[in-house]
Amino acid sequence: MVQLGVNIDHVATVRQARRGAEPDPVRAAHEAELGGADGVTVHLREDRRHIQDHDVERLRAGINVKLNLEMAATDEMVAIARRIQPQISMLVPEGREEITTEGGLDVAGQLPRLTDIVSQLKDGGMIVSAFIDPDPAQVDAAAEAGFDVCEVHTGPYAASHARAGGDFLLADLDNAYREIESAGERIRAAGMRFNAGHALNYHNVQPIAALDGVAELHIGHAIVSRAVYTGIREAVQEMKRLMTLASR
Repeated sequence: MVQLGVNIDHVATVRQARRGAEPDPVRAAHEAELGGADGVTVHLREDRRHIQDHDVERLRAGINVKLNLEMAATDEMVAIARRIQPQISMLVPEGREEITTEGGLDVAGQLPRLTDIVSQLKDGGMIVSAFIDPDPAQVDAAAEAGFDVCEVHTGPYAASHARAGGDFLLADLDNAYREIESAGERIRAAGMRFNAGHALNYHNVQPIAALDGVAELHIGHAIVSRAVYTGIREAVQEMKRLMTLASR
């Protein structure tokens, strides 16, 4: 059954707007657990725009599900990950001016460096994941670099889904979906775990959750947005229900 990793970055975004103590991402993580989350994801950015170092430390010590730490492939972040030891470290591209992650990691273009970083993280006892576009060359490079997991970037699919109103008879949406499906098959054939995420919401999640062999979806903004009205626990329960129905 496909698992749900809940990204709680934007709980910290609200907190950082006032540089205060609330809302507390750790409390949000506990609510997500009670709602059925199988994991918690946070992105510790270079500019610390939302999640802070102490958040990651407290989450690692205080939650009962796996912690997935999204991070840039920098010496600073490798050192932090090796010290805190989340269960999963996921390497993502990062730009100072971007609002959110805008594309997949170019594993093929920086293979020697990423191979070294993967080795360092694995030596620290972590599962190592790459956030990549559904590009065969990137899947093959991720396997060569030694990644355990590939999370396929679903942002273009989500944008196509919105433009098409969810109608898969429109070629743009169908093609975006088939690219993810094909990437997933290639990832699994290479012996890696197939995850997916980015811009998934309550309207577009089920076709992705229904893909053969997808192990885990990482979803944040949609759940935190829904939680403004319903609370995090109920928002997670609703997302998990949709995913479970699709993956049966």
